[in-house]
Amino acid sequence: MAGASTASPRIFAGIDIGTLTCRLEIAEVTSSGHVAKLQSDRRMLRLGQGVDQDRLLRADAMARVVATLKEWRQTIDTYQVEATAVVATSAVRDAGNRQQFLDLIAHETGLEVEIISGEEEARRTTLGIRSGLPAGVTDMLAVDIGGGSTECILDRPGQPLIVRSIDIGVVRLSERVLHSDPPTGEELRQAHDWIRTETEAVVADMPLPARLTFVGTAGTITALAAMDQQLPVYDAAKIHNYVLKLDAIKRLEAQLLGRSKQQREGLPGLERGREDVIVAGAIILSTMMETLGMTKVLVSDLGLREGVLLHLANRLNSRPPLR
Repeated sequence: MAGASTASPRIFAGIDIGTLTCRLEIAEVTSSGHVAKLQSDRRMLRLGQGVDQDRLLRADAMARVVATLKEWRQTIDTYQVEATAVVATSAVRDAGNRQQFLDLIAHETGLEVEIISGEEEARRTTLGIRSGLPAGVTDMLAVDIGGGSTECILDRPGQPLIVRSIDIGVVRLSERVLHSDPPTGEELRQAHDWIRTETEAVVADMPLPARLTFVGTAGTITALAAMDQQLPVYDAAKIHNYVLKLDAIKRLEAQLLGRSKQQREGLPGLERGREDVIVAGAIILSTMMETLGMTKVLVSDLGLREGVLLHLANRLNSRPPLR
């Protein structure tokens, strides 16, 4: 959706409507592809609650998202934003009543939502990750653990992007398998087997280079990085490009599995509202790493939000300026 200003610096807004979390970012995007954050927000609104079973977005979940988007629209309007992009991912892709949801958003907020495929989600996530990687990272296997699905992205300079999506996310795994609090041994066995099988299938035809950087993005991985450092408050500077080791992930997983949801509240580094799904996230990440033979993951605080802004800027750069 186009705004009124084309003056330099160029300011864009991006919103990611995810299965578990909705995210806002307002930023300056430079011609070199640097994203300078002006304001950001994220809310765990659980839009995808029940979608795996019912294939429908629930009325209360849609209402939570619409109320947040109305608030964010007011925030966006306080900036000289050139354009705004809003994307929706797994939960909305899977829902039979997705058009009703999009119509409701358009009516209440004036925002137009683009439902992006898993492959396009991965492509834009890669744009975001690449914008903040440390020097020297070339071949990259990125993992993006979401609420409804997990994307595996093989990115090698000069080669086509290879994207594979696993239909397992923290909400889906929790709703389908991890019913107990904390999960039982049998539930854990089912979860590990499912993740291992799906991971082996998606990487079976991936030409993984010998020298490969394993990169992780999104809420599960950043939360585990914060917990490993026992951060009292979320600090993006300490999260971004942090090296999280498998041994630490396994230790955190055991710590989480030894507690109920209520007992996890207040653990250092664990964002409020993530107490139930962080178990599923830790299981997904540790099982994938063991299956892939990875001993560490480079944590990226950048991902789809930044990729949405970079994609928007690149698209507008190919057009004549608005006057």
